[in-house]
Amino acid sequence: MSRRSNCWDNAPMERLFRSLKIEWVPPLGYPSIHDARKDIGEYLVGYYNRQWSHMFNQGVPPVLAEANLKLLPGIS
Repeated sequence: MSRRSNCWDNAPMERLFRSLKIEWVPPLGYPSIHDARKDIGEYLVGYYNRQWSHMFNQGVPPVLAEANLKLLPGIS
């Protein structure tokens, strides 16, 4: 939860959920909870983390940005 007068705490999660709702979830929803979990899991793990370029990471997906950080000395 964001603290009062501090809107930046929730910004990354709000961006994720906005992208998920606009780009991925079908307009009429899913026929079952199983289908929803499977499809949203594929979006988060397969697309959002591995393919979608993030402006904060200079256009690099989160998985690659994290791998690049591990190459720096002193960061494990």
